[in-house]
Amino acid sequence: MAIRTRNKLSVDFNMASMSDLVFLLLIFFMLTSTLIAPNAIKLMLPSSNSKTMAKQTVTVYINEGFQYFLEERPSSELSLQSDLQAALQSQKEGTVVVRSDKSVPVQYVVNVIDAINQLNESTQSSYKVILATSPKK
Repeated sequence: MAIRTRNKLSVDFNMASMSDLVFLLLIFFMLTSTLIAPNAIKLMLPSSNSKTMAKQTVTVYINEGFQYFLEERPSSELSLQSDLQAALQSQKEGTVVVRSDKSVPVQYVVNVIDAINQLNESTQSSYKVILATSPKK
């Protein structure tokens, strides 16, 4: 009288559930990547061949109407230095990225650079300014 076991272990691996999971993740990442807006303020950046990348601390936008925006918040030329100081108060070193429309005169970009230089002198910090550009075609 031989007793046989009914439970047999299968060594096969079913990949159907794994492929379903991969497709769901793919759909999720495709949908969420379209929701990200890297430039909230639409600008036509000047073009350049240089590829300087830096960890940005604060972004200053200058649109075609010559208006300043500090991280999407409007700022005036007079209050730009105090707004930058408030945004950078927790760091001694940082990078300020200037995203200026290509139709904006250079003087408006120089105003941002001057505000950072005055901030560096008054707080003994070392903030850098980088002008954002788009790649040449």
